[in-house]
Amino acid sequence: MNEAFARLDAVSRLVIEARGLTTPPVTPEEGTVYAVGSGATGAWAGEDGMLAIAVNGGWRFVVPKRGWAAWDVALDRGLVFDGTDWADTMAAPSAGGAATVARVIEFDHVITAGASNATLGVIPARGVVHAVTARVIGAITGTGTTGWQLGVSGSPDRHGTGLGLALNSYAAGVTGQPVTYWSDTPLLLTAEGGDFTAGSVRIAIHLTEFTPPRAV
Repeated sequence: MNEAFARLDAVSRLVIEARGLTTPPVTPEEGTVYAVGSGATGAWAGEDGMLAIAVNGGWRFVVPKRGWAAWDVALDRGLVFDGTDWADTMAAPSAGGAATVARVIEFDHVITAGASNATLGVIPARGVVHAVTARVIGAITGTGTTGWQLGVSGSPDRHGTGLGLALNSYAAGVTGQPVTYWSDTPLLLTAEGGDFTAGSVRIAIHLTEFTPPRAV
C-alpha cells in the first residue's frame, strides 16, 4: 500500500483500535490505528502520544492535532483530541482536562431459568444514573410469569414493574432523582407471578460520569 495514501486514509476517517497501549500488536491489520500510551516499547519506543498506523508490515506515526475527531473501537464512543489527550465527545471539558461525561452503556442480556437474573453488564462505579431503559428482543417465557421487574439488588423494581413479555415490549425506567452507585453494580431482572424460562433483553444505562483534571 502507498504509505502517503495509507496515512491520509487513516487520519481522514480516524478509527482508533485502542488507546494507551505501550507494546505494539504483533500482527495488526493493515491500516489500523492505535493511540500510543506513555512509556511505549519496541517499535513504538519514543512515540508516546502519537498515532501509530500499521502500514506494510511496519508502523508510521502521526502527531494528533487539536480538534481531530476519532471513533474509539474498544470503548465504542466518539473522541476528540484536546491538544493534550483524547476526550469523550459527549464531555463538557475544562482547560485542565476535567470533564462531565454523558454516556449510554448498552448490552444484551440472555435470560436464564429462575426467579431472577443478574446481568453481566454493570453500572460502573461512581456513575450517576438518570435512567435505565430496556427492550425485549426475544420474547420472555416462564411458568406462570405475567411480567417482570427491572432494578438492582435491594431495589428490584427501581426501573420498572409490570413490564411486558412480548417481543418489543420496553421499559423506560427514569429515576425520580439521579442515583450514584459507588461500586460496579449489575442490573436485576425479576419475574412476576412465576419464574423465567428464557428470553432476551437489550438494556441501556443512561448515566453521567466525572473525570478529574489530568495529571501534571
